[in-house]
Amino acid sequence: MNEVKISVSIAERKYNLVIDPQFETLFRDAARLIEKRMRDYSGSYTYKDKQDLLAMVTLEYATGYLREEKTRSNQEVEQLKKLAEIDLLLTEQLAP
Repeated sequence: MNEVKISVSIAERKYNLVIDPQFETLFRDAARLIEKRMRDYSGSYTYKDKQDLLAMVTLEYATGYLREEKTRSNQEVEQLKKLAEIDLLLTEQLAP
C-alpha cells in the first residue's frame, strides 16, 4: 500500500501521521477546521486550557456525527418500507 508521512498541528502540538495519499488533503483540512473551531470557542467561552477547547470541538463533531447516523438510519428504514411496498405491488401485478 502506498502511504505518505504528514505532520499536522492541533492545539499547538504536532502529530505525525502515516496515511493513504488520497486522504492527505482531508486530514490537513480537518486539522485546520479543528483549529478554527477551537479559536471560535476560545472567543465565546472561558476555559482553563486547550483541552477544554478540544473537548468542546470533539463534542460538537461527535453529536453531529451521531445526528447524521440517526438520519441515515431513518432514511434506510423508509427506503426499505418503500421497497417492500413496491415488491408487494409487483407481486400483485404478476399474480395470475
